[in-house]
Amino acid sequence: MSTDQIVRTFLEYYQERGHRRITGSTLLPPPGDPVLFTTSGMHPLTPYLEGRPHPLGRRLVNLQRCLRTTDLDEVGDSTHLTVFEMLGTWSLGDYEGPSSLEWGYGLLTEGFGIDPGLLHATVFAGDERTGPDTGSLEVWQRHGVPVELTVEDNWWSNGPTGPCGPDSEIFLWTGDTPPRSTPTGDDRWVEVWNHVMMRHRRLADGSLVPLPQRNVDTGLGLERLASLLQGRSSVFECDVFDPWRRVVPVLWPLDEPSLRLAYDHLRSAVVVIGDGTVPGNTGRGYVLRRLIRRVLTVLRRDDPSRSLGDLPDEPVRHTLDHFRQDMDGDTVRRVLLEEEQRFGRLLERGRQVLARPRFRGPLDEEDFRYLHDTHGLPRDLVLGLRPE
Repeated sequence: MSTDQIVRTFLEYYQERGHRRITGSTLLPPPGDPVLFTTSGMHPLTPYLEGRPHPLGRRLVNLQRCLRTTDLDEVGDSTHLTVFEMLGTWSLGDYEGPSSLEWGYGLLTEGFGIDPGLLHATVFAGDERTGPDTGSLEVWQRHGVPVELTVEDNWWSNGPTGPCGPDSEIFLWTGDTPPRSTPTGDDRWVEVWNHVMMRHRRLADGSLVPLPQRNVDTGLGLERLASLLQGRSSVFECDVFDPWRRVVPVLWPLDEPSLRLAYDHLRSAVVVIGDGTVPGNTGRGYVLRRLIRRVLTVLRRDDPSRSLGDLPDEPVRHTLDHFRQDMDGDTVRRVLLEEEQRFGRLLERGRQVLARPRFRGPLDEEDFRYLHDTHGLPRDLVLGLRPE
């Protein structure tokens, strides 16, 4: 099943159950939002989860592009991406968690054809503040899906304060043996879908108060689901990465971890530029600059002549089309090349600085801080120029 087919199946399934499709926003939150980028499907819906009536009603479904800088250091494993798409559903004070899980189970097993015997769920066990999530537990027991009870792993929040609540996560077995152990005991159980019963607000003192309405918020990573349904071993092998896999290994022979970083960071940079961000020293611009320069550091580690100018248009155009962005590929490529030129000048300055006697021995944290704050040399670049 292609990624496009997965999206259509998901949206139509929930539209048949009374959900109205909402248009996903760009990566850029509205003015005044302190978050640099949209990090989840629920982020743009926060006011409605807190009680404001939504113009399209109480049942919603969408596809939202997201960016998480917290996953930068995890990029390269089989499941994490910097920019990704999230399929989501919401009940804004309408149905409750058990209905959401029933529909989710039906879509996974009937709509997507997943063997029920390969599923495992986790459910909130309860703590001193709130009781166990018995409604979710009963749903999974009725369908014969094994359940692991946890506390911290099944309590969802979007930060130290704000909407929160217990969740039930659905995992799919990816091992080549019959399923064994539990999601917290074996990483071959891969999380595919999280259903959050968003009923509380956490205050600054840590206490919980009820939200004006009892919501359900679900999120399902599209690329992760696609890789599983397509029988791939990682998100980088699902169909949305096909153009990158055809081009990059031939253009730049790299080891697998470096290839994955290049796929992810270049694709993410294209999407960020496509949403109107340019490289800079602060905020969103700095995130984009870091993405591009991490790729350049990897490319030039073995061959300083490698350049982003060698990248064909195909993967850039495919990515812009996939994310429904109007920007033309030539503009994106120009931004990438201008940043590459700035990076080249920084490299020259960095080599001169690191040639000083002070930096010829092992570097400590004070050295890294000085190099960053005084000369604009981030740790990644220092280590690339002078690996320890």
